[in-house]
Amino acid sequence: MSRVVRWTAAVAAALLITGCGSGSAHSSGSSGSRADDGKGSSGASTPAPQDGDHPGLPASLTAQKLTWSGCKGASAQGGGWQCATMKAPLDWSKPDGETIGLALIRSKATGGNRTGSLLFNFGGPGGSGVSTMPSYASLVSQLHKRYDLVSWDPRGVGASEGIRCRSDKAIQAAEAIDATPDDDAEVKAYLDDATDFGQGCARAAGKLLTHVSTTDTARDMDLMRQVLGDRTMHYFGISYGTELGGVYAHLFPEKVGRLVLDAVVDPTADILGQAKNQTLGFQRALDNYLKSTGQDPQQGTQKIAKLLKRIDAKPLPTSSGRKLTQTLALTGIVLPLYTKESWPVLTSALASAQSGDGSELLRLADEYNDRDAAGHYGTTTHSQRVISCLDDRQRPTAGQVRALLPEFEKISPVFGDFLGWDAAGWCHNWPVTGEFDHPEVSAPGAAPVLVVGNTGDPATPYEGARRMADGLGQGVGVELTWKGQGHGAYGSGSTCVDSAVNAYLLNNTVPNDGKVCS
Repeated sequence: MSRVVRWTAAVAAALLITGCGSGSAHSSGSSGSRADDGKGSSGASTPAPQDGDHPGLPASLTAQKLTWSGCKGASAQGGGWQCATMKAPLDWSKPDGETIGLALIRSKATGGNRTGSLLFNFGGPGGSGVSTMPSYASLVSQLHKRYDLVSWDPRGVGASEGIRCRSDKAIQAAEAIDATPDDDAEVKAYLDDATDFGQGCARAAGKLLTHVSTTDTARDMDLMRQVLGDRTMHYFGISYGTELGGVYAHLFPEKVGRLVLDAVVDPTADILGQAKNQTLGFQRALDNYLKSTGQDPQQGTQKIAKLLKRIDAKPLPTSSGRKLTQTLALTGIVLPLYTKESWPVLTSALASAQSGDGSELLRLADEYNDRDAAGHYGTTTHSQRVISCLDDRQRPTAGQVRALLPEFEKISPVFGDFLGWDAAGWCHNWPVTGEFDHPEVSAPGAAPVLVVGNTGDPATPYEGARRMADGLGQGVGVELTWKGQGHGAYGSGSTCVDSAVNAYLLNNTVPNDGKVCS
């Protein structure tokens, strides 16, 4: 199971309801030299940026013009999607050196009075913006009238030198490894597998392994802003995208335009802190789900915990012939907690599992793990791990986690063990050292940044929103709270939230700090 700071999992949960997929869109363009006034036809190039934005970068980067052309897989969804590739330094400390190609996607503003580009990051880390942007466009139709909708695959993701650390066969084999080890032999197998995964990433990524950090991507964003022809950055970051937005604001406070951070990662938490936050968040979401079905949350939680213990001892059969392990079962429970609309799916899957059939929970786990019917896995988890392990300096040991397990289990009998052990295994014996204990987001002098928290958010508990707003600094971070359910607030059914965000992005109307939408 991959880490659960993933807004893209909410997309997958939503697709459980609609029964459709988002498709993929990969760049078929390359850098070119055609001019574009921002209103031109398909195939036109982005205007050259203003001089002086990045005085240390060569003109081959700062003056590059993007050639936009049709996208593979995205055109069928409408919206006039175009794709291009932007060059960025592989190593930002050597801007004259080797470059990396970053895949971009955009759809031009549909109305008049264009404000500029609105850049989206949908979380992960490791989520593909190129694939997700077309699916998300209908939720931001009002914003589309004034903004070019733009997203990208960050370095190490998807069409931007995406990293695959393991074969499909090896991924499936690893599903048998217990991610909540019960004895020394299982601990060894778990940590050995983590080591093997990291070695596979190092082989696959090569020199890129040390150049996929959040800081690297934030610098890519500012080059992107310049190449797109925008004087300031207008940005919508979701889940991990909020951390990326906070880091951007810290590095480039004078370039902050209108930034929305929704489903906010707590910037004050280290690896163990994030694990505890998520344990609390998912248990809170599970309690709310159980209440909605008329169950006592404590009794319902114990019932699910007992089910997981039975599956740990004896995995359940499924219609596919594969076995539902405890880890896969837990993954299947996690996915529908991302959106309230998916709760009935969870009810059905749990009932089937209680009666001895793991097929429905396995299907949910496969959705989360990006596994298709043919047994092919996506690489989101690979990129997610490569990026976060380059960011995070802390490497908790098995001994440290063992000592903390009672604390995790007290927070959640269902999720505590897994998220505790995940803190030890995620970056265990990683080939490179991480950069920080937690991200720096202070942005003195920046324009106001709208920080949106949801009290029922499972993956990024709402307490993180206040901490992000405070971290950005007085007069910069502005908190908006929604008393709702699911991962993220915008586009989730609150007219109050949507109106406040739209007014900020469209009219630069900043709500009062602490505004609550119920």
